[in-house]
Amino acid sequence: MQKNNNRLNRIDEELKKELSNIISYELENSKITGMVSVTKVKTTPDLRYSKVYVSILNSKNKKETLLGLKQASGYIRSKIATRINLRITPELVFELDESLEYGAKIDSIIESITNDLKPKED
Repeated sequence: MQKNNNRLNRIDEELKKELSNIISYELENSKITGMVSVTKVKTTPDLRYSKVYVSILNSKNKKETLLGLKQASGYIRSKIATRINLRITPELVFELDESLEYGAKIDSIIESITNDLKPKED
């Protein structure tokens, strides 16, 4: 089982790298705005599906950007098929990863609390 797990991890990392390149440099879809970064890829053991977690920053409309990625998934999948030698190219399922935003929100809350706690100078 461990050997298979290592293989899946390698496939996930390779997919993450290639997906990042394709989304950043090759996609020309007007719906996809802002900076889209692939944060994590999780492939099922049978290699049929890959859940692609993306973080979307500075976008006009996150829902529309995610929709644009879903619509382009066939094109992206065909590009992946030519670059990564797998018997089955997994179907891509895009999910919004809000952990970066959540972290930034937590940081700003902590910063405001520490600023409130600092002694005021007269």
